[in-house]
Amino acid sequence: MKLLIAEDDLVSRTMLSRLLTTSGHEVVVTVDGQAAWDVLQRDDAPKVAILDWMMPEMDGVEVCRRVRDLGRSEPTYLILLTAKDRTEDMVEGLDGGANDYLVKPFDRRELQARLRVAARMVSLQHDLAERVRELNEALAQIHQLQDLLPICSYCKRIRDDGNYWQQVEGYLSAHTGVQFSHGVCPDCYANAVTEFEQAGAAN
Repeated sequence: MKLLIAEDDLVSRTMLSRLLTTSGHEVVVTVDGQAAWDVLQRDDAPKVAILDWMMPEMDGVEVCRRVRDLGRSEPTYLILLTAKDRTEDMVEGLDGGANDYLVKPFDRRELQARLRVAARMVSLQHDLAERVRELNEALAQIHQLQDLLPICSYCKRIRDDGNYWQQVEGYLSAHTGVQFSHGVCPDCYANAVTEFEQAGAAN
């Protein structure tokens, strides 16, 4: 999983980076809040970020607020990692947009467990966003079919916007992506057999 670390303390940053790298994660390292924000607003931003609260340029809570304001369909999962351990601090951090809150010094097992939760949430958000995109595409196709279609009462061809008459299956394929396979229904089959027998008898 691709992770961002925003930590201004060299020792903490190095330790956290090594821990996550040895755990198999791809790590992007930043040293202050502004640098973290610059990365997180990009289209290819990591899906999970671990942010220190107290950093130069911009604190971790402000980074969380800005990321939430992006309004993405697949938002970054944000973890505040800080020495602030009061209940009031935790409430402020979570209200500011953080998904999780971890107090320093942290236990590596607890951090890894929280990252597993983050991975599950990122996967669920991705699946949900895919379903929403599929639904929007289906609704767009339905909207196209809700328009009044001029159809010939004799040959059943449909007139398109270019005043060109075409078969129903051709029109639907062009406007919805639907593909057709052709067969003969029982009634038409019976009629065809009857006509064939009548033609044979006449001869």
